[in-house]
Amino acid sequence: MSYLQAFGHHLPPQVVTNADLETRTGRPAASIEKTSGILERRYAAESETVADLGLAAANACLKNAGLTANDLGLILFSSGSAERTFPGPASVLAQKLGLTATPAIDIPVASAGSLIGLAFAADLAPRYGNILVVAAEIMSRRISDADPDTAILFGDGAGACIVSNEKGLLRIADTALFTDGNYADALQLQHGGAIQMKGLDVIVQASRKIPRSIEDLLTKNNLKPADVGVFLMHQANVNLIRKVATALSAPEDRFFRNIDRYGNTSSASLLIAASEWHAANPAPPTTPIVFAAFGAGFNWGAILALPA
Repeated sequence: MSYLQAFGHHLPPQVVTNADLETRTGRPAASIEKTSGILERRYAAESETVADLGLAAANACLKNAGLTANDLGLILFSSGSAERTFPGPASVLAQKLGLTATPAIDIPVASAGSLIGLAFAADLAPRYGNILVVAAEIMSRRISDADPDTAILFGDGAGACIVSNEKGLLRIADTALFTDGNYADALQLQHGGAIQMKGLDVIVQASRKIPRSIEDLLTKNNLKPADVGVFLMHQANVNLIRKVATALSAPEDRFFRNIDRYGNTSSASLLIAASEWHAANPAPPTTPIVFAAFGAGFNWGAILALPA
């Protein structure tokens, strides 16, 4: 069995408001809030790297877990916005943690990468022990003000989680991952370019595929959406979260949201949300929890976690 032991996160201090983006893109601040649910987001400093943000989240997570870097058997690092193609930030993070032989693997999947990392870690923890899953993004360097529909959405940040074979906060009961390459061009980042997103394709496919993956996973485990205590989703757009809640006939207040404060931090958003949710609810969970994400590829899926 594999367990979620602890979470951690880090957000850069620089706050970028809708008013700031109105000046840059010409998109009215009120319109940004209405279409996305975002009020502000964070931008990394020019001197910061994806690995720097990941290190801050990793250290917070290790502290919360009562572990040190030497206790880790494996690192999985998700980022769709790393500064170079290879080597990726995983090995840089391992170096920053003082590790010289611990395997550190990159998962370069925007938006859905942290979910994939958690699912992989669930299968690998019995072999590697404590696995650090990190997701960090500096999406502010991958947007163009000439494309305001995309530029208004994204922010920077990092989240982390420890998955272990030792009993912990939650037991990972089941995972489900999917890919549909027919939509690979709908969300992409070319070398040296800015994010290109066909927003309608993304929202239509996500609003169909996420609820279906959650419902199928719950049915497989003899559960219903009403049994779930909290849904921790990739924070892409408040309207998408509402669509998923409606499709599942689940109360909207069971879907944790922080997109208003951080925007879409791509693959980091799921772990940032989980970390903030747990910080606000430190008591041992007593109900099932569902993690879900949708992102580039298209890749998507869900994870079911049960009280340990």
